[in-house]
Amino acid sequence: MRFSFLAMPMAALALSSCAATYDDNTNAPESGTAAFAASDSGNCAAVTPAMLGAEEAQTRWVPASGDLPSFCEVTALLSPAEGSQIGVVYRLPENWNGKILGLGGGGWAGNLQLGSASQGLSRGYATAQTDGGHPGTNPWDLSWISDPAAITDFAYRAIHTMSVSGKSLVDAYYGTPHRRAYFQGCSTGGRMALMEAQRFPQDFDGIISGAPVYTLQVQSSAIFRNNLFARPGAALSSADLALAQNAALTACDAKDGLKDGLINDPARCDWNPASLICKAGQSENCLQPAQVQSLQTAYDGIRADDGSWVMFPMMRGGETGWSVFNATDGSGMDATGGGGMVSLAPLLFGHKFDYTQMTGKDVLQARRSAFAEAYEADDPNLSGFFSKGGKLLLWHGQNDPGPSPVGTADYYRAAFLANPEAGQQMRYFELPGVEHCAGGPGPDSVDLLAALDQWVEDGSAPAFLTATKADAPLRRKICPYPLVAQYSGGETNDLNNWSCSKSPE
Repeated sequence: MRFSFLAMPMAALALSSCAATYDDNTNAPESGTAAFAASDSGNCAAVTPAMLGAEEAQTRWVPASGDLPSFCEVTALLSPAEGSQIGVVYRLPENWNGKILGLGGGGWAGNLQLGSASQGLSRGYATAQTDGGHPGTNPWDLSWISDPAAITDFAYRAIHTMSVSGKSLVDAYYGTPHRRAYFQGCSTGGRMALMEAQRFPQDFDGIISGAPVYTLQVQSSAIFRNNLFARPGAALSSADLALAQNAALTACDAKDGLKDGLINDPARCDWNPASLICKAGQSENCLQPAQVQSLQTAYDGIRADDGSWVMFPMMRGGETGWSVFNATDGSGMDATGGGGMVSLAPLLFGHKFDYTQMTGKDVLQARRSAFAEAYEADDPNLSGFFSKGGKLLLWHGQNDPGPSPVGTADYYRAAFLANPEAGQQMRYFELPGVEHCAGGPGPDSVDLLAALDQWVEDGSAPAFLTATKADAPLRRKICPYPLVAQYSGGETNDLNNWSCSKSPE
């Protein structure tokens, strides 16, 4: 089965959101941190359900192991409304830094896994996680979608409830109010992050939203792409995709001053795939007209009559990664059903629907549904979050073959225009060569949590981020959108040899 951009394994989500290099010392405490060593196994056993507003709660004391400190694990079911069953787990470290870290899920599931909380725990954060309102980790399990309470939980209520109850528990457990509360998520977790900023601006002081699947345009993009490559003669083999990628890199890789296999600003890459059309008598290392048309349409995207995207564009330079989330081989719709949109047909249209015939008008109808109203986190009005001093850090991999960075950039621009405070309290970063939440040839390790914490504590927005790649010497400066890193010569991994500037038109 082809993996979906909504179905990244939780281990990968944990890696992408927590793998870190910001100040070359990932084990250093965040700024303004003070440790509270007031917890032990006795305190853990003394936790009561009332501390978090649950009818029942289970606790266990987990001894220190490896990089993880000793911590108290508290699990419970929260029922803020009739029919709501929100599973939560809180992990309370022995030496607490006075802060809370909420974590998002992936696919159509929440995330209770310890691996996702490991970075926060190792730094002294009390962590909070939820199953999103329905149990299980299978990202394709939509058996709960017929339950209105479960829909509301997953759409927005679970994270908010997790946050409110978690704060109550943490404050009672340590006997002192928490100083800061942050939220971090990628993909579906990125949507959850934006939903918190929009609907519940008081929950968190700082929010990290990565590659957010914040609109059904992401799912419709998967459907349109599958239909695009399924047209007669439009399919692309792995060799075809490599041919296109190599040509795009040849044309645009060095525009940032360095030929390194990464396009720093793919949105400005104007390479035309028509240059690959087979000439008379040529049958190798070239493409047929229908294949070139599918490439060009993938790069351009497709819009509805009102100008909104129904298929987000895909970036030049990351073509060899497209097949992970898209049926580039022409096989059409697979069991993933366009990110779950097939299973949602009764909620979006009121009946079964033939997605092979989907049009822009159909996407507009789906986005007017009650489900979309609850699920989509596309409101650019962040005045409630910004007015309380909240900081929003957005990021996206430029080679993401699932949710496109174009969608995140669109949201950033809309929020920037809608909120006077955005210039001081919101930043967006695009990571060259990075795929969905992690992976790809680009530097995909960034200490986002440290960057956010420093921003919240001292009020200075990050001028850039430092990105590295595990088991490789690659090290790059990541500039805040719309600035792009430009190389000036010298050691390529020395950040002093890179500057942030406007991309040439």
